[in-house]
Amino acid sequence: MKFVDEAEIIVEAGKGGNGCMNFHREKFIERGGPDGGDGGDGGSIYLVADNGLNTLVDFRYQPRYRAQGGESGRKGNSTGATGVDLIVRVPVGTSIYEADTQEFLGDLVTQGQRLLVAQGGRRGLGNTRFKSSINRSPRKITSGKPGEIRRLQLQLKVVADVGLLGLPNAGKSSLIVAVSSARPKVADYPFTTLVPNLGVVRVDDDSSFVMADIPGLIEGASGGAGLGIRFLKHLARTRVLLHLVDVAPIDQGDPAAAAAVIIRELEQFSAVLAGRERWLILNKKDLIPEEQRSDLQEYIKNTLQWSGRIFFISAVTREGTRELCEALMPVVAEKNRLWIEDEEWRTAETRLQEQMEYEIRQSVDRARALWRERHQGEPFADDDFDVEVEYVKE
Repeated sequence: MKFVDEAEIIVEAGKGGNGCMNFHREKFIERGGPDGGDGGDGGSIYLVADNGLNTLVDFRYQPRYRAQGGESGRKGNSTGATGVDLIVRVPVGTSIYEADTQEFLGDLVTQGQRLLVAQGGRRGLGNTRFKSSINRSPRKITSGKPGEIRRLQLQLKVVADVGLLGLPNAGKSSLIVAVSSARPKVADYPFTTLVPNLGVVRVDDDSSFVMADIPGLIEGASGGAGLGIRFLKHLARTRVLLHLVDVAPIDQGDPAAAAAVIIRELEQFSAVLAGRERWLILNKKDLIPEEQRSDLQEYIKNTLQWSGRIFFISAVTREGTRELCEALMPVVAEKNRLWIEDEEWRTAETRLQEQMEYEIRQSVDRARALWRERHQGEPFADDDFDVEVEYVKE
């Protein structure tokens, strides 16, 4: 199966049916009068979120969708049948934009959530509608209105509670393997992860959350370098970000400097995303002598002027991973509770999401412009159509 996170489609709502012009004709009934019925409304088009889908690949092969038109009115004041609405299923986590104006139309983030994207045309009126005391035999009808036609851009962002970010080989894939049933590729070379991976982290019988691993970032990712710009947007819906830092890099570089690179890229990509709750996860604890761990943690904390939470773990040996998950669970649960129960918090969060969407679009547009400038107009490869993904069930 191919993972595709952007697609463009054209939706055309149904045309309204025309009104009917007719006069009642029946034996022994003189001047039966007008009896032309109205047409039916055209069918509308709705996008509906479906948990059973996880890719936009189908839209690459079927980019046009058309709803049924309304039927014309009939004699006997019979109204034409209404056009059937067209339901188009999309994965949960899909954002919808007007392709030409980049107007944000909505998010589909829960199972069954629907969004009207093309309104069906209004029905035409039959001549019965125009009868009056001074016009007993109207010969006027109206035609049905055409349905809306729109070109839409669909953008899929994975929906997860916790998002992982860091340089290549920071240990993100190893962590998601250690704490969930996800089985992404793990190897000792950069960019082993080519697409987002999702894993369900079960803390106990009644508590779990979803963790997302995206491909590693490199310096310049916010400007289109490496794979970063293709996947940074997937962190937009997460409740908590985990910034993994390799404390024992192969090149013997400075872990604090490596962490600073990611922080700068995040800030340049989206200030709102950079302001989300973020924890610092120092990974590969097993490669650091025990007597040096405390000093190293303090050095990284002071160099970055870090005031948030810090965990020192080893994803390979799973040391500290249980404690990390147990600390995450109440934070995620509380944010989910606020989203459901606190309208004021939900409104503020929605506004932040909208601002983040805007900043992300701006960053992607800048990256595209830079790419075209550097590569003489070649198309910017910001989707994943060429990447094979293996979905592993528990």
